[in-house]
Amino acid sequence: MIGPRAELTDVTIHSPRTRMTGVKAKDVESRPWIANFPVCPVLNQYHMVHVGIQETRAPTRIVRTKQTSTYFLACFGGQGRVLVDGRWRICREGYACLLPAHTLNAFEALRGVRWEFCWVCFQRPSGQRPIADVTSPVMARFDPLPLRSAIQGLMYECHGPQQPTLMHEWTDLIQAYVLRFAQPREQPDQLRLLWERVAAHLADDWTLPRLAREAGYSNEHLRRLCRRQLGRSPMHQVIYLRMRRAAELLGTTDQTIESISHEVGYGNPFVFSNAFTKWIGWRPSEYRRKKLSAAAE
Repeated sequence: MIGPRAELTDVTIHSPRTRMTGVKAKDVESRPWIANFPVCPVLNQYHMVHVGIQETRAPTRIVRTKQTSTYFLACFGGQGRVLVDGRWRICREGYACLLPAHTLNAFEALRGVRWEFCWVCFQRPSGQRPIADVTSPVMARFDPLPLRSAIQGLMYECHGPQQPTLMHEWTDLIQAYVLRFAQPREQPDQLRLLWERVAAHLADDWTLPRLAREAGYSNEHLRRLCRRQLGRSPMHQVIYLRMRRAAELLGTTDQTIESISHEVGYGNPFVFSNAFTKWIGWRPSEYRRKKLSAAAE
């Protein structure tokens, strides 16, 4: 569960022992920590803001309550922790996190432990489909080495030869590796069909035995598949689908919060509001105001 609201205010803290290298797109908003990154105009074509590799330790801590970009982080050494589904979870070697725009995002290094990861930051233009169909952070297994190598290749090219063809090819690879995580194609048909049924009937009383029965799996097999494919438990996936639909309704309709809570399976609007705040980082009314304000800009 997330900590007090005061704990999760916007902050950027980099440890003095942080080592960070990367490249940035053209005309990127100035940030001290990317000031020395070489510019790579090719990133603009993929709507990437910056990519890089970092080794850090505590007290490194990043909190974004009004995140406008999508951040992909893949750990290749040590461990840190990331706010995922309203809970702090350990991100260790062989795992990656996708932190979507317009949600509360937070991650930090752990005391006494190094954390090594590579990252890709995307800025989605208004009206364009997001890189992944998610409204809350997700963590799952991911081999970070190919992505790390592609980022290293791009950095080498930008610091040296700057051959446009190779810069495009390295950026193509970076995009492909992130999409491998963000848009997986390996999900079994039974699992895909199950989540389509759940999404179409969110107000139903979904339980683990019912989910397993409809998918044709045992409870334990369904748990294992969901952990491997989605990075969360079956019941957390149900909550995720409910929160995704609620966020859509809050941002695109004038339905009351009580009406939305019933539509997505919550008989008590107060319970729904608490669940939404835990997963998305904003109370439903705050989220609606934020979406309307963004649409008006």
